[in-house]
Order: sequence, then structure tokens, then C-alpha cells
Amino acid sequence: MDSAAKNTANQQDSFRDQMATVDNEGKRVWLFPKMPKGKLYNYRRVVAYSLLLFFYLAPHLKMGGEPLLFLNFAGRKFVFFGNTFYPQDFHLLIFPVIALLVFTILFTVVYGRIFCGWTCPQTVFMEFLYRPVEYLIDGDRRKQQVLAQQEMNMEKFLKRTVKHALFLSISFWTILTFWSYLIGFSEVQVYLSTWPNANFSALLVVLAFTGAHYFVFGWFREQVCTLVCPYGRLQGVMLDNDSIVVAYDYVRGEPRGRGRNEEKGDCIDCKRCVDVCPTGIDIRNGTQMECINCTACIDACNSVMYTVNKPKGLIRYASENSIMKGTKHALNARAIAYSVVLVLLVGLASYSFINRGDIETTLIRAQGTMFQEYGADAYSNLYNMQMVNKTKEPITAELKLIAPEGKIVVMGDELSIEVGKIAKRNLLIILNKDQLTKSNTHLRIGVYENGELVEEIGTSFVGPNSLDY
Repeated sequence: MDSAAKNTANQQDSFRDQMATVDNEGKRVWLFPKMPKGKLYNYRRVVAYSLLLFFYLAPHLKMGGEPLLFLNFAGRKFVFFGNTFYPQDFHLLIFPVIALLVFTILFTVVYGRIFCGWTCPQTVFMEFLYRPVEYLIDGDRRKQQVLAQQEMNMEKFLKRTVKHALFLSISFWTILTFWSYLIGFSEVQVYLSTWPNANFSALLVVLAFTGAHYFVFGWFREQVCTLVCPYGRLQGVMLDNDSIVVAYDYVRGEPRGRGRNEEKGDCIDCKRCVDVCPTGIDIRNGTQMECINCTACIDACNSVMYTVNKPKGLIRYASENSIMKGTKHALNARAIAYSVVLVLLVGLASYSFINRGDIETTLIRAQGTMFQEYGADAYSNLYNMQMVNKTKEPITAELKLIAPEGKIVVMGDELSIEVGKIAKRNLLIILNKDQLTKSNTHLRIGVYENGELVEEIGTSFVGPNSLDY
């Protein structure tokens, strides 16, 4: 019997037909994953703590006088790395959003669920914030199991109290940080100074979200990945045999067993890969919906292989085809096509952001109006204008006709616009009759600030139909 056939037979004997976190009666099986150790875990720790540091510090850091990140939906003001955006810039999000979707698909097609294991907020918070607190107080896997099974006593009561108090504190501070992204940390400080005597409704909202956050990371945990998150189910339609995932080399590992029998594979069936899995699966059963590609099983298996003096990589990043054929992974046509599209989209998104103007002017001819005689030798058209100031200082703008020659009369006050505000005016554009050779004439209008051209817009001027004949 060859290795592939042995693997098939072994999987038929061991493959599960139910979730790893549910027993035969449908009740939840609480997981006690062993604390991971190894090179890949250290890399993940650097990535995770960098993301956590950025998340908790970003509302307090400023760039160009603005917060690093600020998402004020109520005030319709959004700041990204010192650049302020308004609802009028919504069209700029088209290419970044499409690029993000292609990026997600590309990485799933080529690298599996690497996002889930390395940068997903659920994984980062759970495995590098809440779980370390649990290891610190309750101990590693075996101590946690013993503590869970023993009767309530003073030791267990104190450990449970301290652990969940810390969980609630982390959840409360996390929600306040998230709130700082929406209203600014200075406003959050104002609320904190008045609680609980004032703004009690805001306090209830914060406590409700704190409770939800605590529930997710204190109790629901891995079930977010296995029951709620749609990405785990989407991977089933996006992965193929050339996708790189955390995979068990069944050709080399089967049949499992200890000893020096030549018929046995390299897997000694120690189940260390199962012990460290945060979703409780056995990676040796193949790619599964619950696998988040966290690489904990790779580090655990490599340490065992080192101990038994066998080559590392029994569990590793690999594709199904590379394991079956014993070859290195190569990008297929679909992955290359996705990559090309992604590069183009990123380029277009970058171009649109770089060329975003500081002033955005919209000029529309007033509905239901036609040309008017303006004296004996000119015609006029009435327009509605809207101008947005996207700079960080108040501006005073001026409109001038670039082509053809003519005059612009702005009705109302001068165009002085505060930061982030919108100025709306009605205006007349006046052209001499000798400038018109047809009933519809294209106009080029310049927007000037301190005598400098900052924007150029176009519109049409309507004249008599007789000019077309």
C-alpha cells in the first residue's frame, strides 16, 4: 500500500464528522490550548504587538495638527495619517475598496487564511492579549484543566476574580480607545470626568459594548471563527490545490506511530499539534474550516521533530499539490492575474489620493433656466455653485473665466470658507454675443486662491438655438 492510500485509510478511521468544540450531545467543549513556543510564534508576536501598539496609540498621536486616525461619522470628517477627507471624497474609496477585496481574494487563493492567523483582530486580541493574561494567572494547559475541574475554593475564586477583572479592564479600555477614533480622545476625557453624574446614557452605551467585547474574548472565543465569521466558509470556494496553507505532509508522516519501524512515517502521534491549536482541530485531517493558519502546530511539530532527530517541516506552509508531488510551490495563472489586477488597482488608488485637490467645486446650471439677455450685446446663464474647503485653514476663493472671455458675477458674500465647510452660491456667467458661435458652448473656469490657480472646472453655456443654423 503506497503512502497516499495509507493516508486515505488512516483519515477514514480518524476523520471527525462534528466540530471539535462540540461533544456528542451538542454541548460545548471548552478548549485549553497549550501556550505556543517557536520561531513562527515569535514572528507573530512581533506583528501582533505592533498592531496592538498602533491601535492603542493612534488616537493620541498627531500628524499635521490632526489625529493620526479619526473617523467622525457624526461630523462627517475623516482623517487618515494627517490627511482630512470629507463625504465629497467618497469616490476616492472606490479603488481602495476594490483593491482590498482583490487583496483578500489573492491572499486566500495563494496563501490561504494567513490574514486570520497573523493580523485578524479576533486572533490578535485573543492570542496576544487575553490568552497571555490567562496563562499568567491560571497557568498552562494542564493547570487550566485541573483548575476548571476542581471545586470552587479560595484559590480558584481569587484566580477567577483577578482574571475576569483584568479581562473587563482590557475590554473597557479597548472600547474607550475605539470611541476615541470616533469623537477624539479629548472628548472622551470630558465624558470620563463627568461620569456617572452626567452623560449617563453614554456611559450605558460604553458599558454595553464593554460587556459585548468581554463576552467575545472571555467566553465566546474560538466560536467567532468557527460559527460567526463568514471568511472561514468563503475559503472553501477560494482555495485550490495550489493554495499555500498550513498543511500536514501525509506522504512523509503516514502511517503514524512511535519506534524505528521502517514502515512507520515520521509522525509519532504525540498530538502536540492538537494541544496547541486554538480552535481544537487535528491538522492531520487536512485543511478544515476552523483552521486559521496560526502556525502554532508548525512550531509544536518542529520542536518534536528536533527532539526525535527527524527533519523539520512535517507540518508546514505548503499546497496540496506540492505535498502530493514532492515539489515546490509555484504561482498559477489565476494568482498571477489577481496580482496584476491588484497592482493596477493600488496604482489607481494612489494616483487618485495624490491628485486630490484642496478645494472641490461643483458648478451646475440652474434647473429650468435658459439664457437671458444681458444688455444689448451679451447673454447670461444662472448657475448653482458648491465649494468645499478641504485644507486645514480658512480660504478666500475667486472664480475667473479662462476660456472663452467673459465675466462671472457671484451673488452674495465673498467666497470665504472655513475649514471643512461648504460654501453655496448662485452666480451669473456673462458672455458677449460675438463670443458665441453655437447654442452650447464649453466653458473653462479657474478657481483662484491668493491669485494662484488651485482648480479648473468645466461647464456648458446655453445660447439661442438660432446660432446652430
